[in-house]
Amino acid sequence: MGRKLDLSGLTDEEAEHVLQVVQRDFSLRKKEEERLSEMKQKLDEEGNKCSILSKQQKFNEHCCIRCCSPFTFLINSKRQCQDCKYNICKSCSTYQKKEKAWICSVCQQAR
Repeated sequence: MGRKLDLSGLTDEEAEHVLQVVQRDFSLRKKEEERLSEMKQKLDEEGNKCSILSKQQKFNEHCCIRCCSPFTFLINSKRQCQDCKYNICKSCSTYQKKEKAWICSVCQQAR
């Protein structure tokens, strides 16, 4: 990154094009940093919510830790996330065929 390029052999049009590419790259990197920072903040907030709810006596035995919907035997059965070990509902999880396990949406994003 610290190397300097010799652009003296380029025409003005070529140099302008290179400048536009570099500026676009800088802009895209900045947007990606912002997106990742925002995602990290959301994941941290979700983790805080889960730690508070999990301390409530038997909350996660009866309700999804992610969306707080109650578990029922047939319609909304509970499953355990392989990563965070919380009980989650079907709509807040995905099945990982390779691992043969359920993963909650938050842990999926964190991966």
